Amino acid sequence: MAVVIVTGASSGIGRAVAIRLAARGDTVVLAARRAAELESVAAEIGSAMPVPTDVTEPAAVDALVERALTVSGRIDALINNAGIGGDKSVLADEAEVRATVEVNLLAPIRLMRAVVPIMRRQRSGSIVNIGSVAGEIGISGIYSATKFALRGMNDSVRRELAGTGIGVTLVEPGHIATEMTAHRSGLPGPEIVAAAVERALTRPRRRVVVPGKYRAAILLANALPAIPDRLYAGKAAREKSPTTGNTDRTAGNEDPDAGKRNGTNSG
Repeated sequence: MAVVIVTGASSGIGRAVAIRLAARGDTVVLAARRAAELESVAAEIGSAMPVPTDVTEPAAVDALVERALTVSGRIDALINNAGIGGDKSVLADEAEVRATVEVNLLAPIRLMRAVVPIMRRQRSGSIVNIGSVAGEIGISGIYSATKFALRGMNDSVRRELAGTGIGVTLVEPGHIATEMTAHRSGLPGPEIVAAAVERALTRPRRRVVVPGKYRAAILLANALPAIPDRLYAGKAAREKSPTTGNTDRTAGNEDPDAGKRNGTNSG
């Protein structure tokens, strides 16, 4: 019976991942700030451990890992899913910039630092970081910046842990139907990402892009960067509201799973 920590587990991609892994018999440790929603997911699963957690607080991350260890003394997998969107413009306010970096980048690093020593002692384990297609194509301001950085960190950790029995995979969703993308129609559900995560736990890979159609866009943007340059020239500035300063939120793994900070949902 594997013990798996899933952050941002109260809704969206995190919830879908938790349900899928529990269905195969894993004990899922659910982490998010919204305690009531966590309890609801745990009740739906029936065999999960809800641990209300603010992933931006180092002490809370340590407490989460300690709680997970009480199940069997092991941590078999970590799913770093918690994330927030944000203003697409470089003119995003300071509080939003800091919150996005804390949730999307520093929290996954803290969690990896907490579980890697445990997995090394076990000589086994899996880490799945949920990135975004926006971490391959820079069009989403600070959100893209954090996802680019997470991609680099994922590569570094994967190479560092090669040969230790610990698999490290980056899963990069495109636009996925979650609460944050309710204004969009025709998007695939978070279950497609959950399936990719399950496969990554069984067979770790460098990178998994879901849905697969986004692979072509990534290849095109890397081979011919002038195309996205032209398509998105000035777009973030034009979308910025003169009254609220907000732009459309980006899509990916962002879930409103960690409460609200300065008007921004965080996981």
